[in-house]
Amino acid sequence: MVHRMRQFFVLAGTLFVTACLRGEEPINGAALSTAQDSLSSQTPPLLAEAIKKSSLDSERWAYTQTTVNKDRAGQAKEELVVRFDPSLPFAEQWTPLKINGLEPTARQIKQRRAEHEKRRQTRRALGELLNLTQATIATETATTITYEVPLIKDDNQRLPPEKFRVTVEVNKAQQSLTHVGVRLRAALRMMLVFKLKSGEADLDFATVDPAFVPPITALRAEGAGSVLFVKVGGNYTATRTDFKRVTPYRERFKVKLGEMKFLDY
Repeated sequence: MVHRMRQFFVLAGTLFVTACLRGEEPINGAALSTAQDSLSSQTPPLLAEAIKKSSLDSERWAYTQTTVNKDRAGQAKEELVVRFDPSLPFAEQWTPLKINGLEPTARQIKQRRAEHEKRRQTRRALGELLNLTQATIATETATTITYEVPLIKDDNQRLPPEKFRVTVEVNKAQQSLTHVGVRLRAALRMMLVFKLKSGEADLDFATVDPAFVPPITALRAEGAGSVLFVKVGGNYTATRTDFKRVTPYRERFKVKLGEMKFLDY
């Protein structure tokens, strides 16, 4: 259930704005992403600038991510600690450090890396499903503006636009992202046997170094539903710490740039 929740809300593997927050590696921040292609003159200028700045910066952080999956009773199902370092060769960038408090074996590291890579290759990022040109102001304070951003309708079976509300908060002075929220508006049925009755997810950005754009530092997702009338549910949290500024491997060795994704957790 928790894995499905991640698919629905963060898509995992989901802002940044370049591929961020997934306990996985971001895609190159120097390339133009599908999301950035939609940053036309119709995209609110402040939102466009915040996305652009964040996406160009997100691959320059190494960090440690701790994720905890809990069932509907609040019992921990798994705790995973990984280190992501985009300055290392691609096969070594995502490294499990602890699995349920224990150091992983070489076989476990290999297996987890393979699973991670498979998820990364097959999923779509949340940012790829956002209709940025249709963003509207939901609320505004002296320091922030929160935009409501609809999902696109084309080729989007996993996240029907009418079922979800997505909000993006931007700091006015810094022109940077501070929060992204996803809320389920109405029950969603998938594959006939699975029904998601409630769910929400939040991505938080925080300043690590005042000289740089705030990166994603935390993700929370929770939901409840049923499979063949059996109640299921749980929550997922991911926290990033021990940030270190690095030069991406792609730049150091002039690797051909791939497509950058937006809001890819």
